[in-house]
Amino acid sequence: MEILSRVTDPKTQLKVSAKVKTFVLDTNVLLHDPQSIFKFEDNNLAIPVEVLEELDAIKTEQSTERGRNARRVHRILQELLPDSRTMLEGVKLPNGGTLSVIINRYLVDQKFDSPAMQRFRAVLPDFSKKDNRIIACALFVQEQYDPPTILVTKDVNVQLKARAVGLESEDYLNDKVPEAVEETSYREIPVTIYELQRFCSEGEFDLGPDVGKDLFLNEYILLRSNEGKTMPARFYGNGSVRRLKIPDFVKAPGGIPIRPRNLEQQFFMDALLDESLSMVTCFGKAGTGKTLISIACALHQTHDDHSHYDGLSISRPVIALGKDIGFLPGTLEEKMKPWLQPYFDALEVMLPSKPQKEPQFAAKKVSKKHKKKQYEDAALQAAPAPAVHSNHHHGNGNGGQPIKPYEKLIKSGLVEIEALAFIRGRSIARRFFILDEAQQLTPHEVKTIITRISEGSKIVLIGDPAQIDNPYVDSRSNGLVYCYNRMKGQSLAAHITLMKGERSKLAELAADLL
Repeated sequence: MEILSRVTDPKTQLKVSAKVKTFVLDTNVLLHDPQSIFKFEDNNLAIPVEVLEELDAIKTEQSTERGRNARRVHRILQELLPDSRTMLEGVKLPNGGTLSVIINRYLVDQKFDSPAMQRFRAVLPDFSKKDNRIIACALFVQEQYDPPTILVTKDVNVQLKARAVGLESEDYLNDKVPEAVEETSYREIPVTIYELQRFCSEGEFDLGPDVGKDLFLNEYILLRSNEGKTMPARFYGNGSVRRLKIPDFVKAPGGIPIRPRNLEQQFFMDALLDESLSMVTCFGKAGTGKTLISIACALHQTHDDHSHYDGLSISRPVIALGKDIGFLPGTLEEKMKPWLQPYFDALEVMLPSKPQKEPQFAAKKVSKKHKKKQYEDAALQAAPAPAVHSNHHHGNGNGGQPIKPYEKLIKSGLVEIEALAFIRGRSIARRFFILDEAQQLTPHEVKTIITRISEGSKIVLIGDPAQIDNPYVDSRSNGLVYCYNRMKGQSLAAHITLMKGERSKLAELAADLL
């Protein structure tokens, strides 16, 4: 039989079940995952009333993910706690636990106090801050109940302050991967020289059930013989591995050829060019070629008459999904240009503009004044003619300046700029979608984006889990790592880790040492 316990204060109507633990939820946990209320098994859940106040301020954000999640939490709480009695006494949850809304009586009634609260006031006296009030509420719960009380928050600073006043605190772990991502790009499988020769000639080889059981579907491996001979391969399930299917090079229409420089980039190119894969995730530090290879393969396929992609869509988080960029000046492309400049740099590499001819000077000795005039005359000849203002449309629509080759792709619609803040409700069909800096997103935000991808489209999520600016995700809970962990082994998904930097020796050295 379940044992219910009341708080020692008779004026407090709070009633929750005394079980293993009592978890006090911070606002950011509910915003991160509104369904987190149902994911603490049969433990007690306590929500400080200050959290409801913070949710009320956020719910008015109409075009953001935070606003939608705040409204979703309100609807869930309204269904679970229909009246004031259930809010204070608590209700049983479907998973066996209990849920209550907590009012810290130490703050609302001066008659009630404790040595712990006195110490708290001495350390954190500013109760105008919601974070301090939430910590104080968790401390109140800790003093009133027997089970261990844990404050669950995704704010690292709140965790540290809670621990400083003697309160146990931890991150929301439900959507974290079990352990840190392995820093290895691929596994090596030992084979005999005869098996390797047969694989080279036939393009396919059966590893056997003992070796294949440890591999994930679509995992990239390296076959190595005792003699040191190697051959890259991809695991197709049932013990079968096959040779990579990549051309000598890929190129954009009218661009220069792009070739893979290392084995990992060969893996990446094979996954990007395989139309049977609808999703590809890629980890890689700065300079490993994530952006350049993904764009090159995308444009190579959109230019192919046999490809079913109508074009390339590119985007990256503007700090975080849901941040409105409407107040920035200019068109959508102009708003997103500062965030998408790495892609423009990659397009400039693949589609370089024609170099301007430098002015040629005569070999004979001339004065500095005459040389300066020669240079100015040559520069004027090389400059484009000024735009003519008339009722008829003349020029290229770019203020008389020559249009760069990649700008023509954007104007034609072959390359589109996507703003993640407005992606909800869309259906992205027949597009090659590249999402950079995916490690800045939460798992829920990545889910929102992937569920927009229609049949015939492909999404590529790239990023570096070691470089995260979002304060509410880390190397184990960000959307990129979460997506890879949940989707690995699926027939429609593949993953590649790029370890070797190819931008320059200096860039690779800086990425490793600085």
